[in-house]
Amino acid sequence: MKVVVTGGLGFIGSHTVVELQNQGFEVIAIDNLSNAEEKVLLGIEKITGKQPHFEKLDLREKSAVQHFFKKHTDIVGVIHFAASKAVGESVENPLLYYENNINALVYVLQELIQLPRANFIFSSSCTVYGQAEKMPITEDAPVQLAISPYGNTKQIGEEIIQDTAKVTPLRSILLRYFNPIGAHPTAEIGELPIGVPQNLVPFITQTAIGLREKLSVFGNDYPTPDGTCIRDYIHVVDLAKAHVVALQRLLNKQNQEKVETFNLGTGKGSSVLEVIQAFENVSGQKLNYQIVARREGDITEAYANTDKANTILGWKAETSLEEALASAWKWEQKIRS
Repeated sequence: MKVVVTGGLGFIGSHTVVELQNQGFEVIAIDNLSNAEEKVLLGIEKITGKQPHFEKLDLREKSAVQHFFKKHTDIVGVIHFAASKAVGESVENPLLYYENNINALVYVLQELIQLPRANFIFSSSCTVYGQAEKMPITEDAPVQLAISPYGNTKQIGEEIIQDTAKVTPLRSILLRYFNPIGAHPTAEIGELPIGVPQNLVPFITQTAIGLREKLSVFGNDYPTPDGTCIRDYIHVVDLAKAHVVALQRLLNKQNQEKVETFNLGTGKGSSVLEVIQAFENVSGQKLNYQIVARREGDITEAYANTDKANTILGWKAETSLEEALASAWKWEQKIRS
């Protein structure tokens, strides 16, 4: 069965390609290589024994998307990752985010709904909840007014999918995930941020390896036990497996609604300082960090209630924070050696 993974050479995309191939799917990875490298294909091949098909394609080019789907009419589903994802950058360059995250989604859906099997897994985010009133966050928590253009693109994306499913054969699962970290345990693939990392863990590993002088901790005056922001850090392999389970649910027609939503996290919140401490413990490295002013767009805390994914999808995050950080450090050491 042929599955398309957009953004398939990116961080989460590449790990999902591995898990799909491990389950016997034939995978076509689409990527414009704006935030990924083609050599990721070799890492996937080393892990699974097989390279996915790869098409270098910019999904913002409507004619290119149309051409792709005309060529591949036997696709059984699309897992859609391709999107820009840095909160801070989206505040500085909103139009880039609306073009990349909304236009590409629309063009893919326009073609997918014409196929016999219009199954669609959407990479959404816990940012749609904003600063939720209650922790842990359930899928019933109200979607809040977005505090960044990135968060807004995820909300709009979900609405586009909901509206499309009402009047077309589209069936979709929206996966709202929390904070993906780590790397494949083989260290053959992992996170490859271009330029200065926007996420905590790659900044930690780059500081530990000497690539960055120091790590900035944005604010220690939040109403949390140690004053730093709290997030739910989920290992990328656990996350990737959830996408395969969700796709199989649609293929087996087990979905109870045309569009279903699941939170993907560990169910446990960790503060920035706790993550730094855990990294120091597993790596033996002392991190050079400093407390700086809060960053615009950051919320105080967000961690998932995972009951729905655990019971209905039959999926659960298995990897501890320490194991995830150890895999990220192993990957950082490999790519710098």
